[in-house]
Amino acid sequence: MLHYQLTEDDLAGVRFGISPLCELSLSLRAVRDPARYPLQLGWVRRTEQARDGLDHEVLDALIDTRLWTPDFLNPRPASPLTRLEDELDDLLDVSEEAFRADLIAVHGRMPDVFDGPLRPALRRLVGALEELWAACFEAYWPRMRTVLEADIVHRGRQIAQSGLATMLDGLSPTMSYAAGELRVRLRDPAERFRPIGGEGLTLVPTMFTRNASAPLGDGPPMVMYPARGQGGLWEVERPADPGAVAAVVGDTRAGLLAALGEPASSTELAVRLDVTPSAVNQHLRVLRAAGLLTSTRYGRSVLYLRSDLGSALLAGTTARAAAR
Repeated sequence: MLHYQLTEDDLAGVRFGISPLCELSLSLRAVRDPARYPLQLGWVRRTEQARDGLDHEVLDALIDTRLWTPDFLNPRPASPLTRLEDELDDLLDVSEEAFRADLIAVHGRMPDVFDGPLRPALRRLVGALEELWAACFEAYWPRMRTVLEADIVHRGRQIAQSGLATMLDGLSPTMSYAAGELRVRLRDPAERFRPIGGEGLTLVPTMFTRNASAPLGDGPPMVMYPARGQGGLWEVERPADPGAVAAVVGDTRAGLLAALGEPASSTELAVRLDVTPSAVNQHLRVLRAAGLLTSTRYGRSVLYLRSDLGSALLAGTTARAAAR
């Protein structure tokens, strides 16, 4: 049991963050033991072939049979906008003492693949993580981040409506808060008492924990907890009345119209509808040319949105189906 002890000032400093590096490292749990993470089986299946070419010697050394990962892979994010590139840069600067201590805390010894000079080991580690990201996360991250951000919005609404204590008490079945103490029940049976002491407590929603997780060592106060809304993350979206709309524009384009009630990129749409990115882009061009959707550039991405004409088409076909 981990006991975080918070003063009134500490409670005012509770904040949320999102860590792409945490998601990378914790995803190794779902790869190692998919049965324990049924909500992420869609991701495990979709990325199975892509994982074949990764540096498994390194990745396997980052997790043990208890599904523990070293603390240097679970940094405390500064905000909900943390970038993976920045976290990997920080990882390259980790001290040899912390690197060895965190790995030994997981395995009881230094894994052979890392038992050598620090700098080459860190470069190989970061390279393996970058490959994991490119193969298994890059295409899915916009949708994952949407779920994580939505969770934070929900928790903020809870605080506004019911107070911080109620929000903390409801983050996970293995967490409870009362009288200035946040208790986190972990698989590690040791009792740890950790005053926050003005350091601030960071709450990190994640896709890859079933209950609350926390650092193994005495790092900055942080709790990783299961994000809400994961259940439908990997479901393939279909329109409310696929037959009616598909009769007009075809199955895939009907699915795109139904999905574009909110802005989305072609990469995200490919994941949501289980269609290749090239096919999605072709269908989007046709729908845009027909005036059924609009597009706008946002940073390096193009976001698509159903137009009024597209919404009218959906509404009309659904209404006719309901009247039959």
